[in-house]
Amino acid sequence: MTQIQLISQPGSYLQTAQNTMRLEAHAVLTALTRLNDNIHHAVEWIVNHPGKVIVTGMGKSGHIGQKIAATLCGTGTPAVFLHPAEALHGDLGVCVSGDTVLMISNSGCTQELVRLLPELKALGCKVIAIAGNLNSPLSRQVDILFDARVEQEADPLGLAPTSSAIVALALGDALASALMHARGFSTSDFARIHPKGQLGRSLLLKVADVMHPLHQTAHVELHTDFKSVIITMCEFNLGAACVLSMDNILTGIITDGDIRRTLKNYDDIRHLKAENVMTINPLYAYPDWMLSEALQIMENRPSQISVLPVVEPGSNKCLGLIRIHDIYQPEYR
Repeated sequence: MTQIQLISQPGSYLQTAQNTMRLEAHAVLTALTRLNDNIHHAVEWIVNHPGKVIVTGMGKSGHIGQKIAATLCGTGTPAVFLHPAEALHGDLGVCVSGDTVLMISNSGCTQELVRLLPELKALGCKVIAIAGNLNSPLSRQVDILFDARVEQEADPLGLAPTSSAIVALALGDALASALMHARGFSTSDFARIHPKGQLGRSLLLKVADVMHPLHQTAHVELHTDFKSVIITMCEFNLGAACVLSMDNILTGIITDGDIRRTLKNYDDIRHLKAENVMTINPLYAYPDWMLSEALQIMENRPSQISVLPVVEPGSNKCLGLIRIHDIYQPEYR
């Protein structure tokens, strides 16, 4: 295999950090080239059997295993982490026939895992391994093997589980992604099992669930004087006022930022009206949008915004206001 070229200048913390990331990235890309039909066999086995996935590993491999188990659970595949030493002292009871066991070991010689293999086979479990030594006792005895070899660890001594840990994690993520594809796992499925997280919240709730209705927001007319605009915005304290024409049709918006810019640019504000300081044809949201759609409008732009008017589709009639704080708050009203 091609030996990656490293920069070697003693005393450079930045270059040491860059070398580490470069080696880890190289290790993952190399592992990618070795991924084969074993991923297909593993996915088919897991999907077609009713049991859960039991992930196990010792030391740093165990920490990686805990993350993989959590990722599997969060993407539609029931999984638990089993400490291999505790398994031999009673925790093996979590395993039942039909379960799939995913073992993680860079050396493939971890005694706790090797000793566990006969017990798992006796229970009728299929065993998959992510291993860095293809000729190890573990690699020779499992049903499906993922090649996790690395050319070198990425720390300055070449000893700490860096490249090997990242490759194991990447292979676990690859398996989880393939299982998502096999199950047709959707955004609604993701939201269902993440109901309290921000991602789940933004996929479950609609703008109408968290918006401030029009009667609870600052709204003014085109010819409202500037002082009255400020007073109205202070009464509701939502960071903006919607500017409406006849029949509550949205014409513009005035934000706290517009107020500051106006005070900076004008010495005499007595003649100013709402129409003189508003943003014409502002961005807006529809009430049936998911929160994630409104958030994308606010954040995926060169200059982020923190508030959106909410309008009725087709008529542009203003229904209220939604703030970025309403999207990120832990509970909705």
